Amino acid sequence: MARFPGVDYLQFDSLLSEQELMVRQTARQFVDDRVIPIIREAYNNAAFPKQLIRDMGELGFFGANLEGYGCAGMNNIEYGLIMQEIERGDSGLRSFVSVQGALVMYPIHTFGSEEQKQRWLPKLQSGEAIGCFGLTEPGFGSNPSGMRTTAEKRGANWVLNGEKTWITNGSVADVAVVWARTPEGIRGFLVERGTRGYSASDIHGKLSMRASVTSSLHFADCEIPEENQLPCAKGLKAALSCLSQARFGIGWGVIGAAMDCFETARAYTLSRKQFDERPIASHQLVQEKLAWMITEITKAQLLALQVAKLKDAGKVEAAHISMLKRNNVAMALECARLSRDLLGANGIMDEYPIMRHMCNLETVKTYEGTDHIHTLVIGERVTGIPAYR
Repeated sequence: MARFPGVDYLQFDSLLSEQELMVRQTARQFVDDRVIPIIREAYNNAAFPKQLIRDMGELGFFGANLEGYGCAGMNNIEYGLIMQEIERGDSGLRSFVSVQGALVMYPIHTFGSEEQKQRWLPKLQSGEAIGCFGLTEPGFGSNPSGMRTTAEKRGANWVLNGEKTWITNGSVADVAVVWARTPEGIRGFLVERGTRGYSASDIHGKLSMRASVTSSLHFADCEIPEENQLPCAKGLKAALSCLSQARFGIGWGVIGAAMDCFETARAYTLSRKQFDERPIASHQLVQEKLAWMITEITKAQLLALQVAKLKDAGKVEAAHISMLKRNNVAMALECARLSRDLLGANGIMDEYPIMRHMCNLETVKTYEGTDHIHTLVIGERVTGIPAYR
C-alpha cells in the first residue's frame, strides 16, 4: 500500500515546528498502518473498529490538548493535525476521538470536581473508558435551549427524565455527559452505564458515518447521586463551550478528508488514459478541478492554523471557530464531489475512498452546528445583529 504523500502546495509545513511535524507523522503513520487497511470493511459492515481504541489512547490522541491526568498536553496545532490525519482515514473515527476528548474529557476537565477528574480522565485518556455527550434531542437540534430533558432534586439525588438523540458512542459509552433543565437552569451531569432508568439504543439505517456508533439515550426516572453533577457546568453557555472545542477539531479534520479525495483524484487522472492515450490529467477541465481543490485545501490549512494560534493564545472566539467549521466542511464536501466526478463511474466504488468521504461529510456539514447556523453566527459577528433570534 502506497504511503500518503501529504498535500502541501504553499510550503505549509515550513510554518510548523519540528514537534508539530513529528506529531503529524505519528498520526499519519497510524492511519496508514492501522486505519486504511480496515476502514472499508468497517464502513460497509456498519461496524466501529473498536480494536483501535486502546492504540489511540496509547498514542495520546484522546484529550490531546488537555493538561494533566495522563493527557498529552499538546498545543492546538498538534491536536488539529491529529484530527486531520484521523479524518483522512474516516470521519466516523475522527468523530469518536472528538467526542471522547472535546465533548467528554473537556467538560469533566473544565467543569468537573477534582474527584470526577481523578476518576474519569485517566480512564478516558487511555481508552479504558468511553464517553458520550448528550445534548441534542429529537425535537431540538439547532435550538438546544428548547431542551425538554429535566433533572429534579429528590432527596440527596437527581432524577433525570427525557431523551437525547444522534449521540456518537451512545450505546458503548461507560459515562455520558448529559445536559438537563433544572429549576436553577441548564446543568451538566455524569450518568454511568448501568444506572437504573438509563438506556441507549442504536440508530440503524445510516448511509453516512457507518463506521461510527450513533445512538439515542433514554432517561426514565433515572436517579443519580449529587456527586455526579458537574459542579461548574451551569447554563447553556457551558454546553456550547464544549461544542466549540469539537467544532475546532472538525475544522482541522475535514482537511484530511479533502486531502485524501484530492490525492486519490490526482493520482487517478495521471494514470487514466482516454482518446489519444494521454492521461486525462492533461485535459483542461480536469486540471481546473484539481487547481480548485488544491487552492481551497491550501486556504483551509492557513485558516485552521491561524485559528489554532488564536486558541493557544487565548484569543479565539466562537465566531472564529464557526468560520473554520463552515468554510472547511463546505470545501471538503466539494472536493469529494469533484473527485468523484474525475473518477467517473469508478468514483462510486468502495475500492476508492471518495464516496465514503462524501457520505460522511454530508453528516459533518450538519452536526456540531449546521452550515446555516454558522453562517448566522458569522453574520452576527460582523453586524452585531443576531438574525436567528
